[in-house]
Amino acid sequence: MHIGYATGSGVVTRYVAQAEPGRVSKTVLIGAITPVLGQIESNPTGVPLEVFEGFKLALAKNRAEFYREIPTGPFYGFNREGAEVSAGLIQNGWRKGMNGSAKAQLDTITAFAETDFTEDLKAITVPVLVMHGGDDQIVPVDETARRAAALLSNGSLKVYDGLSHGLFATHPELINADLLAFIEG
Repeated sequence: MHIGYATGSGVVTRYVAQAEPGRVSKTVLIGAITPVLGQIESNPTGVPLEVFEGFKLALAKNRAEFYREIPTGPFYGFNREGAEVSAGLIQNGWRKGMNGSAKAQLDTITAFAETDFTEDLKAITVPVLVMHGGDDQIVPVDETARRAAALLSNGSLKVYDGLSHGLFATHPELINADLLAFIEG
């Protein structure tokens, strides 16, 4: 069995859509940006591109602060009342951000805002589990996961009420159990 997985949902989606038959038997998209996140001509209801321009400006102005604010707040939902904040997750998020290429990070913001994976999703025939936090402040579930699942010919959607974009790290016991059930199913 070959399971498609990578940290970039667009990368996974594009690969699986173009993969030689038999190379991938199942795929999981967690907190995916697909089909398209930004408000572009093919997606008039998307997140306004000004939001992404703001990300790029903040990243260019003070990259260290940018990568401290994202995990401290919306990525893991630590800005929500009653959230159990993990200093380790915040520090690890900062570390990963600071280890990346600033140029690649700026380019990535444009790519995840403006790349439309609609046709890729339609081309995928293997089973796909779309997992998404119902309180994802980074990638809105209605704009992405619900639409992606509807475009897939063999997709299923699992929305975790109240969970954030970083649900895989904040609630691994839930995510891993569902991943294992999907893989074994």
